[in-house]
Amino acid sequence: MSEFLDILTHGRRLQGAVKELSIEELEEVQEKLANIVDKRKEKALEQEKEIQEKREKLAAIKQQMEEAGLNVEDLQALSSETSKKTGKKRPVKYKLVDEKGVEHPWTGIGRMPRVYKDALDGGKSLDSFSIN
Repeated sequence: MSEFLDILTHGRRLQGAVKELSIEELEEVQEKLANIVDKRKEKALEQEKEIQEKREKLAAIKQQMEEAGLNVEDLQALSSETSKKTGKKRPVKYKLVDEKGVEHPWTGIGRMPRVYKDALDGGKSLDSFSIN
């Protein structure tokens, strides 16, 4: 695609590339390019119009907030108060300290961690790791 752009944007290369086209074919290409340019201009105008409308809405909202005695921090505080609440964490029921001195807490729910399984296989009881 970059070779196409190189030819299209370089005058002499473009002239060499289209030298075998008839005048009618060149006029068709010109019309197609003109249509593309017009559509791009329309799209750019629409985007600018949307941006302008957004700015106007923001200005109106800002004015309403000033009239009500509010500021942006009030809105931020409101959103932080209504944030999604996380569930409670389950309490730890068992705690094991391995040979390296690393603690391994476990709630007793879900798959048993390897260190607990190894300790139980070694003859210890699960109650010996209980935190009461």
